[in-house]
Amino acid sequence: MKRIWITTTALLMAGVIKVNAQTESTVTKTDTTVTTTDTSYTKSVSSSSYKTSDHSEKDGVHLGVRAGVNSSNLIKSGDVDISTGAKLGFNAAVFLEIPIIPAFSIQPELQYSQKGYKASGTYLTTPYEYKQTTNFIEVPLLAKFKPSKNFGILIGPQFSFLTSTKTKYTIANTSHEQLVDQDNNSLRKNILGGVIGLEAAAGPIVFDLRYSLDFQKNNGDGSSTTPTYRNQVIALSAGLRF
Repeated sequence: MKRIWITTTALLMAGVIKVNAQTESTVTKTDTTVTTTDTSYTKSVSSSSYKTSDHSEKDGVHLGVRAGVNSSNLIKSGDVDISTGAKLGFNAAVFLEIPIIPAFSIQPELQYSQKGYKASGTYLTTPYEYKQTTNFIEVPLLAKFKPSKNFGILIGPQFSFLTSTKTKYTIANTSHEQLVDQDNNSLRKNILGGVIGLEAAAGPIVFDLRYSLDFQKNNGDGSSTTPTYRNQVIALSAGLRF
């Protein structure tokens, strides 16, 4: 009887020890799984943070396009018998925005611009009216100051190359038309000027308001047919920056 009791006790203790060992093994495996999962989560968070940081630093050169309307007129030199008014035209450009330091960039452009003016006066007691359109290819080289992310101030020189001139007459005589056409052929083809403007942005969309002025005169003869003048333009445009 005593031997049976000892044997039974030994078997019960062995069973308890085995159960405890299995429980500890399960806990150890569970802890290992939790640790592995936590490590994977940490790696995932670290990788995500790195990608986000890397994306925020990609703020380099931007290409852009824009188009709009010009209101052009001229600044006359001398006392000539001619009055002028503003004329509407078209402008279109491609540009690069090249960051130099925070809040400052350089913006070279290639632009097509229609300028000109409306004129009226008298020639040999005969009244006349005509509209002159001058087509230019221009290369502005602008500095851009950005006091805020969505607002910029533009200023810089502009090189203009005259490609063609067209004059549309309303009232005139033949001799006056011939004089105007001859004088147009002698206009200055390359002109240095300046630009100042404001830019507002809404995401990739940009709005641009500018004033440009020629620094050089047009080489006109200062007469009522072709006065000596400098072009001035107010331009409004909209576009996209990529």
